[in-house]
Amino acid sequence: MNLILNHSPEVIETSQQTITVSELLKIKNFTFRMLVVKINDEVVKKDNYLTSTIKDGDNVQVIHLISGG
Repeated sequence: MNLILNHSPEVIETSQQTITVSELLKIKNFTFRMLVVKINDEVVKKDNYLTSTIKDGDNVQVIHLISGG
C-alpha cells in the first residue's frame, strides 16, 4: 500500500486493501499518548481509530502534541 505519511511517500507492506488507523500506529510504532490523526485532511477521533480505514493513495498525518511550561 502506497500512501503519504507526514508529507513523505510511504510503503506499507500488507496484503489488505485497507488498514485501520490503529494498525498504522502499531506498524509505525507511534506510541505517544497525545496524537492527532488526519486522513485526507479529516481529523479522526481517537474513539474511531479501530474503525477508520486508510487506503492506497491516502494522505495521512500523525501529529504529536507536546505540552510544556
